[in-house]
Amino acid sequence: MRVITGSARGTRLQTLEGLSVRPTTDRVKEGLFSSIHFLLPGARVLDLFAGSGQLGIEALSRGAASCVFVDQDRTAHQVVRDNLRAAKLEKQARVIQSEALTYLHRCRDSYDLVFVDPPYACGLYGEILAALEPCVAAGGLVTVESDRDEPLPPQVGQLQQQKRRRYGKITITTYQKGERL
Repeated sequence: MRVITGSARGTRLQTLEGLSVRPTTDRVKEGLFSSIHFLLPGARVLDLFAGSGQLGIEALSRGAASCVFVDQDRTAHQVVRDNLRAAKLEKQARVIQSEALTYLHRCRDSYDLVFVDPPYACGLYGEILAALEPCVAAGGLVTVESDRDEPLPPQVGQLQQQKRRRYGKITITTYQKGERL
């Protein structure tokens, strides 16, 4: 796994071990970032269920101003820190060890871009989006990675589903708060 482009281009990133871990492939990552590149310069980013932190690190490498990485796993927390150090992006980042919903219920920050990549079949997508909605800036985007057969709500509060793109067994669904893409 590596950073595709930007200031940290080519940096190899550590991954987490285990059967429940499924890093986003380069193909999916390239498709995702080609559709959101316009939002990245100066963006405030949240990488929820961060895992190795590869999506947030890619966003920072491409010009995002800051990124908060949230994952409840202690090992993931350390891997994100190590990956940020390797990419020389640690000054633009905050790494928080917390369960996602707990973090969202306490969140007072506002984000322009949010990556949501929970364990597949967690059944919490609607609840996560509802808790996340107040933390998204007007016009901000939320991208949700899910199994292709996972039904996601068309709208949650002011978050309106804009796009749904399939990559084999994976689907990336994009929501926008307020305005339409």
